[in-house]
Amino acid sequence: MSDPWDGHRDSPAGQATRGRTARAPRQRTADPAARPSGGRAAGSAVRSRGGTRSGRRVRPVHRGRRVLKIAGICLSVLIMVTAGAGWWFYAHLNGNIHSVSLDGKGGTEKADAFGRTPINILVMGSDGRTSKEDCKLGGGCSKTGVQTGSGNADVQMVVHISADRSNATVMSIPRDTIVDIPACKDSATGVATAGYRGQINSALQYGPACQVATIHQLTGITIDHFVKLDFSGVVKMSDAVGGVSVCVSDDVYDTYSHLKLSKGTHTLKGEAALQFVRSRHGFGDGSDLGRTVSQHIFLSAMIRKFKSAGTLTDPTAVYALADAATKALTVDDGLGSVKKLIALADDVNKVPTKRLTFATMQTAPDPADSNRVVVGADAKTLFSTIADDQSLTTGSGKKSAAASATATAAPVPAAGIAVTVENGTGVTGRASTVAAALTVQGFGSGTTTANAPSPATTTTLTYGADQKAEARTAARALGLPTSHLKAGTGKGLTLVIGSDWPSGSVYPGGTTSPAPADTKAAVSNAHAQTADQAKTCAKVSPYKTVALGGVPMTPAQAYAAASGRPDSDE
Repeated sequence: MSDPWDGHRDSPAGQATRGRTARAPRQRTADPAARPSGGRAAGSAVRSRGGTRSGRRVRPVHRGRRVLKIAGICLSVLIMVTAGAGWWFYAHLNGNIHSVSLDGKGGTEKADAFGRTPINILVMGSDGRTSKEDCKLGGGCSKTGVQTGSGNADVQMVVHISADRSNATVMSIPRDTIVDIPACKDSATGVATAGYRGQINSALQYGPACQVATIHQLTGITIDHFVKLDFSGVVKMSDAVGGVSVCVSDDVYDTYSHLKLSKGTHTLKGEAALQFVRSRHGFGDGSDLGRTVSQHIFLSAMIRKFKSAGTLTDPTAVYALADAATKALTVDDGLGSVKKLIALADDVNKVPTKRLTFATMQTAPDPADSNRVVVGADAKTLFSTIADDQSLTTGSGKKSAAASATATAAPVPAAGIAVTVENGTGVTGRASTVAAALTVQGFGSGTTTANAPSPATTTTLTYGADQKAEARTAARALGLPTSHLKAGTGKGLTLVIGSDWPSGSVYPGGTTSPAPADTKAAVSNAHAQTADQAKTCAKVSPYKTVALGGVPMTPAQAYAAASGRPDSDE
């Protein structure tokens, strides 16, 4: 790829330099006053007037001023040319980006106590064959030809970057999950749906905003942005970083994605990289669940490559990467410029690899279809951990501080807690206001209101035996300091609102926060790993998930049987 800066450097600035050297001799010979007339006699006359020293000083200074003036012009031209090249480069990259509106489908982020907000991005990999290049890479166009529309979102990852940029979580949602798709309309094509129950990846057929709305509805996680890649996008990105290093636990030949690799570590570029991330029959149990894990291994390796020395400091590599990325992506209009994408990349770069956790949404078999799955029970904890901006790792990369802090008293979900709210103020409706705030946050339907037996000056939350954890959960939701908690002799939780809390649903001066995440529950059966685990190998499926010549076999058996076929990285 040619460097757009080279041509600018070689033309206008170079011409100015040649012009300067050509003019200087003509200026010295064409001016008769530049040398004294009359030979030696005239020279003696000049020297006798004391002009020799002063005359010799004037001529170099005069020439110096001209040289400086010409150099200044050259410098100005060079600056303008350089600035022009920079603007061309910026405009070129901006022109590569295709952006679409989210139409407010992803919800709105809430700032933390310091005014910072997390970032949640839905990364989608489309299976659409919307170009000849995608048809060639993905196949399946022999009868249909180049297709229209967005295709299906066969890869769906919610990328969460914490408000303080200290940690991040990437949660994959298997494409075979059956969910409720909301009513949607594609603003680009006008294709609409009134909503239906179906496979989650199909929502993309109604536009990226519909896929975002589906994920937001399912998880409760605010989705600020989306990024969509197609087959050729994966190829371009892997080539731009010079290949991605991955490891496989055994010989593998996926006869469907055509991935063929020997046991061990390989650097994958181009089509080989695409084969790896598309392979679902080669890894795990041969389903989409195994594919999400191998994709996490691939992305972890790519992130480590981004952060490695030299990748982001080499101008040629940076240009190739930026050019490939902007050509490969479709984004929402909130990311629709190079400046915004650079800012996002900078936010991602702040997160250490040991604090970037990959996980797969927990699933359960779909009772109606053995080839499909539904959202698992543990997934709700993973969803709330991300939605509440809680880390799955500590600063050391180990299990979260929240999990350690609650090892003896695990957090109690709000849904299992009922609070009796009593009004101890002279303000009508205070109990109803606070009780409504609790129910909005998911507290149990048994939450009720009443008048306190007598006026109260101080707000207190009294809890029964073995209910301190429940009381802490309620106090966090209301911003009530723990000093206002009091052990009682009865059962249940009773909140008496005193005159120190005359209005609002949050205690004056307090800050609300969610219950600490139960990290073990959040990552249970989620195949969690952090991006710094460089030695992790993709587990080749031990089952007969592929076929060769119509004969079912394991991917390792297929590798041996296809000895004449070259490996993907050859």
